[in-house]
Amino acid sequence: MAVVSTSTPTIVVADGDETGQELLLEALRAMRPEVLGVDLEFRHVDLSLEARRRSNNDVVREAAAAMNESGLGLKAATITPPERDGVGSPNRLLREGIGGSVIVRTGRRIPGVSPAVGGVHHPIMVIRMAVGDAYGADEGREGEEGSSSEVAWRTERIDRTTCRSVAEFSFVAAELNNGLVYGGPKWTVSPTYEGMLKEELDAAAARHPGVIYRPVLVDAAYAGLMTENFDRTVVMPALNRDGDVLSDLVLAMFGSIAGAESVLLSLDDALQPRVAMAEAPHGTAPSLQGKNVANPMAMLLAGAALLNYASVQRHAPELQAAGQRLREATLAGAAEGVRTFDLGGEARTSEVVDDVIARLRSR
Repeated sequence: MAVVSTSTPTIVVADGDETGQELLLEALRAMRPEVLGVDLEFRHVDLSLEARRRSNNDVVREAAAAMNESGLGLKAATITPPERDGVGSPNRLLREGIGGSVIVRTGRRIPGVSPAVGGVHHPIMVIRMAVGDAYGADEGREGEEGSSSEVAWRTERIDRTTCRSVAEFSFVAAELNNGLVYGGPKWTVSPTYEGMLKEELDAAAARHPGVIYRPVLVDAAYAGLMTENFDRTVVMPALNRDGDVLSDLVLAMFGSIAGAESVLLSLDDALQPRVAMAEAPHGTAPSLQGKNVANPMAMLLAGAALLNYASVQRHAPELQAAGQRLREATLAGAAEGVRTFDLGGEARTSEVVDDVIARLRSR
């Protein structure tokens, strides 16, 4: 396949830990220029636990700075150590470093795999607040430890700008995918705090009158996912904590968390993607390390999604076409039975990627 001549995008590759790193390296084999047909440059930054400890997280700040410069990042799963005063998870530092405000996770049918919930046919996109809310909140305890009078407290915060980003991006995503915006926070119980997101959703609905808007309290939305048969893509805006829980549920509904990608977005003043960092939402899976059996689909789909955002940033349709080819090759292999054990197949990790590469080369 001839390589398309274009201004070469640089993807900052955030190397990680254990099986997460193995899957990243496998996915990168399918993103080589001679396979995809577009020029790409890769800049690696080591975010393994060892490197983060050795640098006191300076490598994480380096990765964020590089993503701000290039606009694109592809991250492997990383270990979050349990110690209270350790280096912690790099995800919070990356979100803060690039000014990330929105996380997009899309559940979709995996060809050849029966969904866990009947009636699930169309994609479900969770548009989650990336900062604030329960994450990073001030918290503490008061009173005698273990006594009946002991209390725990937490002070959570959200801001208008992040609520507006989540709301606007939800309606834009619904427009692009012929979908509807469904759900919302628990604004009746918390009209001041959670009501801020509801206010921004209502305002975004007024700006996008062509989008179907069904505001539903978050608990009712959970029930709706189990009982309704939606006839189009469902876009679900959510607070940080709600979105974290909701996205795991949605991915499981389609049969496997390994069949979807996660994208962290930093938006500019016009609410357009300025930086996109894609990753697989699963963890480092230490029990599978070195066995060549883990499912690479989510990492491959993360690469495909990143190319779509690169296309938007650079007004380069050839990058979107490359991302579409990568996504289609990944799903086509699953449809024809080239699947790892978690999806009922017998293929090894490298065999799945070999199949994707062969499909890309044949095109």
